[in-house]
Amino acid sequence: LQKHVFMYGELTDKKTIEKVRQTFDNYESNCFEVLLYKKNRTPVWFYMQIAPIRNEHEKVVLFLCTFKDITLFKQPIEDDSTKGWTKFARLTRALTNSRSVLQQLTPMNKTEVVHKHSRLAEVLQLGSDILPQYKQEAPKTPPHIILHYCAFKTTWDWVILILTFYTAIMVPYNVSFKTKQNNIAWLVLDSVVDVIFLVDIVLNFHTTFVGPGGEVISDPKLIRMNYLKTWFVIDLLSCLPYDIINAFENVDEGISSLFSSLKVVRLLRLGRVARKLDHYLEYGAAVLVLLVCVFGLVAHWLACIWYSIGDYEVIDEVTNTIQIDSWLYQLALSIGTPYRYNTSAGIWEGGPSKDSLYVSSLYFTMTSLTTIGFGNIAPTTDVEKMFSVAMMMVGCKYLDFFSF
Repeated sequence: LQKHVFMYGELTDKKTIEKVRQTFDNYESNCFEVLLYKKNRTPVWFYMQIAPIRNEHEKVVLFLCTFKDITLFKQPIEDDSTKGWTKFARLTRALTNSRSVLQQLTPMNKTEVVHKHSRLAEVLQLGSDILPQYKQEAPKTPPHIILHYCAFKTTWDWVILILTFYTAIMVPYNVSFKTKQNNIAWLVLDSVVDVIFLVDIVLNFHTTFVGPGGEVISDPKLIRMNYLKTWFVIDLLSCLPYDIINAFENVDEGISSLFSSLKVVRLLRLGRVARKLDHYLEYGAAVLVLLVCVFGLVAHWLACIWYSIGDYEVIDEVTNTIQIDSWLYQLALSIGTPYRYNTSAGIWEGGPSKDSLYVSSLYFTMTSLTTIGFGNIAPTTDVEKMFSVAMMMVGCKYLDFFSF
């Protein structure tokens, strides 16, 4: 590693020295033509570029200074072969012999130099692989390839994030409560979500990614191979139209349950969300909001499981009798909507509505996660008690982490 020391001297322009000092003091980026001296007092003209490097807190931690020797442009050398030449002729020869230097000194457009992220853009950027600020040139990509940190991809990632949370809420509810999407409005909404997830697959086949060495990979073949090896299968299973299939009345109950269970695969998309939200941990308010959202999401999932346990145990399908020790049966009695047996159809009817059952389940899981649970909902069977114990343990761990 060679070290070069340059100093300014008596012929260095004092105004240029002051401009360089002001550039450092104001944390700015600028470029100058300045005359400096080597240690042997040899004068050298340099094209000097100064670029501040900022950390994640938008503070300048150091400066990147580059020096290009432009002495041939400023002071043509007169040797034996050029004696008698005019100064213009010597300058022309120097420029011809230093074409490579001239190409290096071609100034870049201002639109290509600065890729400075504002504070808001940094917060809204979902991708954890943000382009470093000292990389001043955007990588050249084919026309059909999208940069993973561009404004369009950032907005699209936010849309996918919101829809992922939507599926994380609706999928467990539909699976547990065995709801067929007969409501046209919800069916259309879910169909739009499926289409957006399908479009996301197409975009992921045309979006750059960061390689193991920190470089931006824009080769279409490498992009396709990387996506096929990582999230393609999960994303494909996530965009299948399960709700449209379940909406048909003539669908067999077993097939409908199978398709409803397959929708749980969509929850695996939350792994991508967790990977993208890791850089939010430096913001206190963001951490608080995320913890509250995660707590509500976990309580929602546990409420769906809690109802599924009660729905499975309330009626014995072998003997076709009601289990009076189930929490669903006890809740039906307490709110005045008991189960009754239809002798003509040979089935059990009545009981609380699904909305009331969900609210009661969510109420029980919330009280069990935060306290010891109380009210007219309590575990009675062995399975319900075991699940309640596990739920209280989850609540203790979460509250310990939250208080820490």
